[in-house]
Amino acid sequence: MIYSNKMRELTKEQVLTIMTHYENDPQQLIAVLLDIQAASGRNYVERQWAELASTVLNVPLSIIYDVLTFYAMFSTKERGEYVIEICRSTPCRFTKAEEVVEWFEAAAGIKTGETTPDGKISLLRTSCIGACDIGPAVKIGDHVFGSLTGEKVKTLVKYCREGNEEGLRLLCQN
Repeated sequence: MIYSNKMRELTKEQVLTIMTHYENDPQQLIAVLLDIQAASGRNYVERQWAELASTVLNVPLSIIYDVLTFYAMFSTKERGEYVIEICRSTPCRFTKAEEVVEWFEAAAGIKTGETTPDGKISLLRTSCIGACDIGPAVKIGDHVFGSLTGEKVKTLVKYCREGNEEGLRLLCQN
């Protein structure tokens, strides 16, 4: 899946396999945590997996949590299948970013920082996503959507609710 992180239960064996893939190398901590988060299907790193990574990689748990809480791409709280990150950089602010936030909140029926009751969508604000030329812009998964209008926002939210990966792919700017 390019955009979504479908809900599933992560197992200890899967987490160990992820770390083995990186040869249990503590220098690969960020890659390991990203893969654990992606594999979780809930877009976050559970405490039990942080603790396991700490033990296997021989990295203090405090360092693991330093990484998890420092980088915006990580979360220690469950998020939706589709994480919509709305750019809050200065260039996007000049191109209706606050209006875009309102459009997404209305279309998704939640406020920024919340997840829909069905677990499909989380709305977040984020720092610059490097798409100033097409601002206002958002990121869904690893993909950028820009030149947003009220109608385009409604369509993006609709596609996320439906799990319409092809529709999202067609609207993607990268």
